[in-house]
Amino acid sequence: MLPFLNLSGDPTQEYFSDAMTDEIITAVAGVAPERLAVIARTTAMRYKGSNKDVARIGRDLSVDYAVEGGVRCTQDQVAVTVQLIRTSDETHIFARKYETALAGVFGVHHGVAQDIARHIPAVAGGLGSGGGTMRRKPTADLAAYNEYLKGLAEMWKATPPSMARAKQHFEAALARDPEFALACDSLAQLYWYLGFMGFAPSREMDRIGRFYVLRAIEIDPTLAETHALLSFYPKQKHHADHLSYYDWPASLRDVERARALNPNSPLVQLRYAIVLMILGRMEESAAQLKRALESDPLSLEVRAWTAEVLALGRHGDEALQHARRLVELEPEHFFSHAVLGQACLELRDYDGSAAALREAVRFSGELPLMVGWLGLALGLGGHSAEARAVLDRLHAVASERYVPPTSFAWTHLGLGDIDEAFVWMERALEAPDRMMAPIKSYSFLDPLRSDPRFGVLLRKMNLES
Repeated sequence: MLPFLNLSGDPTQEYFSDAMTDEIITAVAGVAPERLAVIARTTAMRYKGSNKDVARIGRDLSVDYAVEGGVRCTQDQVAVTVQLIRTSDETHIFARKYETALAGVFGVHHGVAQDIARHIPAVAGGLGSGGGTMRRKPTADLAAYNEYLKGLAEMWKATPPSMARAKQHFEAALARDPEFALACDSLAQLYWYLGFMGFAPSREMDRIGRFYVLRAIEIDPTLAETHALLSFYPKQKHHADHLSYYDWPASLRDVERARALNPNSPLVQLRYAIVLMILGRMEESAAQLKRALESDPLSLEVRAWTAEVLALGRHGDEALQHARRLVELEPEHFFSHAVLGQACLELRDYDGSAAALREAVRFSGELPLMVGWLGLALGLGGHSAEARAVLDRLHAVASERYVPPTSFAWTHLGLGDIDEAFVWMERALEAPDRMMAPIKSYSFLDPLRSDPRFGVLLRKMNLES
């Protein structure tokens, strides 16, 4: 599925054609999931504005068919053109124009998916009369849906200003329709990301994000990706004000529910892989990520976690290959350089790690999380004066805003300040700082594993009996 063109002549309508691409991909993937593998949205969107022909794209992605199309949206009408093309010889198998009132746009997704599937020989014979199950209509309020789409467009940019704008759009969508499950899910994703990247304390973000993830499931229990997202959030125990972290059996139950609902979702596979990684089940985690990469090979998130898991599983050279590919795909995204820096770190290439992490710091706008990883690489690489300067820098920032405790812990660890590193890791555990999650696997923590204090950390995180 290639990105649908915006045919409205209005650049501000770009988000709508992107959303139509996303919705039709989801609909097609649900028609015959056991017989029809569909490339995910994040990979498909890499070809937006591309001059590559369909045959080349088919070879790039190892797909037999491609779908092209365009969307024209007016005040109350939507027109969608769709073409199904065989990539081997660029033969047009099917073409149709769909027109509907804006209020009927959700039915278009399902109709397009059915028609596409019926024109693919390997799939058509096994389709029932319904051609797959039609997804629940997300909202009856088109203005709310419009706000939601604008929010997605901003959240996918993944910068602090765009995240703030995304939050405003999602909240506006819910103000119009409090039963809009996907808007709740998106807010839950946003708040988890803010805590994970250290933009704000996780404990504060989790209370808000957990409300939205549970609300989304309450509204629509069939959302597989939302159940998988719930696995990342703390659980409520004893009384309403107490949230319990590090309840891994409960997290596994959440993600297993997601897998029962949609085992072919790359996002479900990714989130399952992350839970497995935390538990130290690295080979199983890597296998899930391999599956996710098959349908989403150009995804920043999937490839980044693949590199992380391979590095933590002591497959450093393979991790490095994925990390370098990531930088090729997203040369100006801080996360690409952060993953490369961590891959180099696991290979004990400390100068290479520091070079990559300097880029991560630069592209992130001096995000303290990135600064702390740089401090670790500098310290381990013998650049003590620079690592001490990083500590001073972190303390100065902490006087004004939140700094994840692991930023201090990792820098002290790089400098060999083991007692200080343990103090900060204890604080990170209480925060909780998400960077503590893979402590069973970080190679730079290997020298600490015989220290009784390390065992205490593992037991507090329920990672060791």
